[in-house]
Amino acid sequence: MQLEKADLNLLVYLDVLLREKNVTRAAEHLGITQPAMSNGLRRLRDMFNDPLLVRSSEGMTPTERALELQPRIRAMLSELQQVLEPRQDFRPISSNRVFRIMVSDYAEATLFPAVVKALRSEAPKVVLDILTPSDVSPRDLEQGKVDMAINRFNEIPQSFHQVTLWRDDFSCVMNASNPIAERFNLKTYLDAQHVWVSKTGMGVGFGVTSEKSVSLGWVDQALERIGKKRRMTLFTRHYFLPALLVQNNDLVATLPSRMARLQAEGNPRLALREPPFHIPEFELKMAWSPLLHHNPAHRWMRQLIQYVARKAAGDAR
Repeated sequence: MQLEKADLNLLVYLDVLLREKNVTRAAEHLGITQPAMSNGLRRLRDMFNDPLLVRSSEGMTPTERALELQPRIRAMLSELQQVLEPRQDFRPISSNRVFRIMVSDYAEATLFPAVVKALRSEAPKVVLDILTPSDVSPRDLEQGKVDMAINRFNEIPQSFHQVTLWRDDFSCVMNASNPIAERFNLKTYLDAQHVWVSKTGMGVGFGVTSEKSVSLGWVDQALERIGKKRRMTLFTRHYFLPALLVQNNDLVATLPSRMARLQAEGNPRLALREPPFHIPEFELKMAWSPLLHHNPAHRWMRQLIQYVARKAAGDAR
């Protein structure tokens, strides 16, 4: 089909349909009737000579052609939106914009005190609304309802922009009077009882059991590679809790090193040790929707966070 004969409004319909995978919800999102959306889907099928969405036991399932089109149409509509929006400069010193940012408590503790300090100097009226991973879904981020997400991600949708803020390794935290602190090796590590702490990705978390330790994260995956398994008796998603828990002499927590150093700093009751086996480093990433990629205020905030992260990474060396 030639471009001059195409109804480009239909691409907006297709973008929403592929996101919602439901004709009724897509119609509600666009503020049109369901028959109008159904008619739009019929015309889209004619335009691309493909069914695009087919009914299945799980609802409407995109075809291979639709999955191929989805990121290209999202990128094109994002660029078009930037062209049509009136250009506005962002003045940090006078802005009272609210930034909604999903942040893990690891990033909240290790990165955001410095971010807030920089904001108080450069943009004192800007408001931060800090959300937890369980508060946010990938759809919230994709639609720009949340400005950005900062976390350790197992995976990020391909349509999102992303940048690595820093890399971190792991340290073991224990009571300084724990007998194994002076003879810390793989055997004493495995004989100890452990506090598990982690939360990655987005959306509501799920319960865990000690039998599923291999799926619990980097530490247990590293142990699995050498054919070992630790004994876990406490599970938490909060990185500040282990420092209190390991004051029990029989507990050990394996934490990201930045968090471990933060908790042990100025606390003589805690001891840090290197893990007695190799755990690969992980990346703290920032991800955001292509809808906000060119927004001047959003771009400024991203640059501020990246600057603060680079400075913090340099200071940590």
